[in-house]
Amino acid sequence: MEKPESTNKSQNPPRDPILETFYILRQVVIVAVILATIYTAWSPSTLFSNNFNDQLPSINFQKPIKPNPKMTFTPLPRRVGIVSGHWGNDSGAVCPDGLKEADVNLTIATLVQKKLAERGIQTDLLKEKDKRLAGYYASALVSIHNDSCNYVNDVATGFKVAAALANEQPEKSARLTTCLNDRYAKDTGLSRHVMSITKDMTSYHAFDEISPETPAAIIETGFLNLDRQILTQKPDIVAQGIADGVLCFLNYESIEPTAVATHAVQGTPKP
Repeated sequence: MEKPESTNKSQNPPRDPILETFYILRQVVIVAVILATIYTAWSPSTLFSNNFNDQLPSINFQKPIKPNPKMTFTPLPRRVGIVSGHWGNDSGAVCPDGLKEADVNLTIATLVQKKLAERGIQTDLLKEKDKRLAGYYASALVSIHNDSCNYVNDVATGFKVAAALANEQPEKSARLTTCLNDRYAKDTGLSRHVMSITKDMTSYHAFDEISPETPAAIIETGFLNLDRQILTQKPDIVAQGIADGVLCFLNYESIEPTAVATHAVQGTPKP
């Protein structure tokens, strides 16, 4: 009689495919739960100790710069050149009694410099042929002169302003001229004598010497004949008119259109 084949008890029976899939999914879920628990326990908020966080700045991490409310910024000072006509070069017009245009110009120019300096504006007082005029760069340049001592006619009174014809800043030079015309007329009461603006004014030598970027103008503050009283006895008013014109230009002040006389028989200075 044949012996029955021995059964191998160590051999595992085949598993059902559905059970096998369930088993794999269960293992995946278990691993995911374990990883989630570890991540939560060792999150970045707890990974670094407080002492380590305190040391972060010493590892050259750049911190944002907070504005200092006490910090103030001072703008660069504005600069203006005032040329005293004929000063250091010649006498200019000379009156029968010996009054020299150069002296009248210097008195007015010195007062203008003082008034602008009091407003915090760096102001250079320049001679007629000042070496500093070569390439002079500034916010503005104004040359101060006066007209003849000789009697011409009854309308040879008032002031005139001209800008440089050749300049890289024509709009600025035009505004400087407009400001000077407006403020000087209002402060002094003198009329504009535009009929006597000459090429010597529009082609004034300093205009070719200074930086082409510097707005420039020349003003003849009056006639040493009919306007002599205000020019010699009230130079402070004359200087104020020029200073106000420069400030009008620098501060972009408004200019109200007014009907200004172009000439008059006699200037009527303000008291």
